[in-house]
Amino acid sequence: MKLISSAIVCLSLSSFVQASSPPKPSAETIYMGGNIITVNDSAPTAEALAVKNGRILAVGKASELLKLKDNNTQVINLNGKTLIPGFIDGHGHVFNTGIQALSANLLAAPDGHVDNIATLQQALISWAKKTENAQHGIILGFGYDDSQLAEQRHPTRQELDEVSEDIPVLIIHQSGHLATLNSKGLALAGFNSDSKDPEGGKIRREADGKTPNGVLEETAFFGTLLPLFAKLNEQENEAIFNAGMKLYASFGYTTAQEGRASSSAVKTMYNLAQQRKLPIDVAAYPDIQTAQDVIVPPYYSAEYNNGFRVAGAKLNLDGSPQGKTAWLTKPYLIPPVGQTQGYKGYPSMTDEKAAEYIALAQSKGWQLLTHVNGDAAIDQLLKGVEASESKQGKPDRGFIAIHAQTARKDQVKSFKRLGIFPSFFPMHTFYWGDWHMDSVLGKERAQDISPIGWAREIGMIYTSHHDSPVALPNSMRVYSATVNRTSRTGRVLGPAQKASPLEGLKSQTIWAATQYKEEKNKGSIEIDKLADFVILSDNPLQITPEALADIQVLETIKEGKTVYKLDGQNSANSGSCIESARCQTIATTTMVTTGLLHHPH
Repeated sequence: MKLISSAIVCLSLSSFVQASSPPKPSAETIYMGGNIITVNDSAPTAEALAVKNGRILAVGKASELLKLKDNNTQVINLNGKTLIPGFIDGHGHVFNTGIQALSANLLAAPDGHVDNIATLQQALISWAKKTENAQHGIILGFGYDDSQLAEQRHPTRQELDEVSEDIPVLIIHQSGHLATLNSKGLALAGFNSDSKDPEGGKIRREADGKTPNGVLEETAFFGTLLPLFAKLNEQENEAIFNAGMKLYASFGYTTAQEGRASSSAVKTMYNLAQQRKLPIDVAAYPDIQTAQDVIVPPYYSAEYNNGFRVAGAKLNLDGSPQGKTAWLTKPYLIPPVGQTQGYKGYPSMTDEKAAEYIALAQSKGWQLLTHVNGDAAIDQLLKGVEASESKQGKPDRGFIAIHAQTARKDQVKSFKRLGIFPSFFPMHTFYWGDWHMDSVLGKERAQDISPIGWAREIGMIYTSHHDSPVALPNSMRVYSATVNRTSRTGRVLGPAQKASPLEGLKSQTIWAATQYKEEKNKGSIEIDKLADFVILSDNPLQITPEALADIQVLETIKEGKTVYKLDGQNSANSGSCIESARCQTIATTTMVTTGLLHHPH
């Protein structure tokens, strides 16, 4: 009887164990056969990884992960290529990048072909013909750069009149902080000899000191452009947003930022995400001066809703160094036209107004991105944060200093003391390194532009960004500039400020995830994190650093699904519709029928 009872107990225990054992997990996809860089310091590389339900199921040896294979598992052979975490946008403007993708390409090499005013004029004329823009009433170009034009100056209104005297012509400087209009455009925008410079902006004048020469700086330009975004209808806004996301994905970004969103842009992005899941995640930061109405639920959220969320607010305190509108404590080497020796740029607002916005963000718990290119603007930010801290304490603000290009060493130390996370812009060393040395800052100051070396010295992490549409959202160009700091002509700016290849990769992956407070879900290849990956043509940790910019993005994978794949016909810029007649046709209809050139006087 005792033996029978024991047998029954054993049988019962055995049945219980079998019934309670979890089913064997099976992978939807297994990647193997290449280089897998995890950006996880505890296990930097892996032979294979497995994905299930949009997340990473397992990472490790191929022989072990193949045990997770069943009849429905797709095994992908990387064929020696390299898989890394998806790139995360430290700072950019994905919505505004759509404008870049849809307008006439006025960029200089290597991203375009405009190297003098004649080729700029021809690019505009060609774009207008392709898009039949003359029927709609505007000619729009993006990306001209006076520092890269043979003439070393901005075009004049008269030179844009040669493109058209009857149709307004608007061309946006690559910095995004200036623009030039032809005479028709100036007239429609309401600019004339009696127009006053707005606060935080300038209307450049001809030799008489009164007549506008066509160039508008900062708020004078924004006041002309911003009405466009307020008047676009939903379909037009969606076309712009989709173009921006498509271009981002083609460079390996699985998380993008709209770093200075208007209310209408936020509503477009949110509404599109309500209709369908976005191909990549988008975090928006509305302008704290003009768009507080959308820094509230349901737009504002700690979680993505179908790929979109408002993550905080944006504050702008100065302009651009290459456009010579950034606010410095020491003079520009060569002042811009119309300014005298000793010119240092100018602020966007008073110290009091800046402090007011900073305190507001802290009181609301908003993560605040603050655009500060010049060291005087950085001083203004630091004063505002210190004032806010003295009244409200020092919670985990998550404030970000955007660009911080001319940050002094004492200011970098203050970032750490005040808990301000820097997002630097080393791409300037490539695009404008020569200009900074020879015209903007001088050779000595230019060496320490975007001083990531100083951040590293004191144990700070940082991100490195592209600020698209200031530059294309080219992840490999960001990577190369962060590591090499080499100008277009091969001059190296600040060898001590270089990053190692691994640090450069972290600045666009795990450190960028930390900037967004999303490191538990993104930024490295670890179990349970989102299956956000990029497949590259080469291993960035094994090739010579000078070749980083030549690496191609072959595929972008968001939560286990491919959102971009190189078709084999184009370069790494594939996915961009900069030269697409279809996209330009959308742009033509979008830009003009909505009253772009209505300047509110």
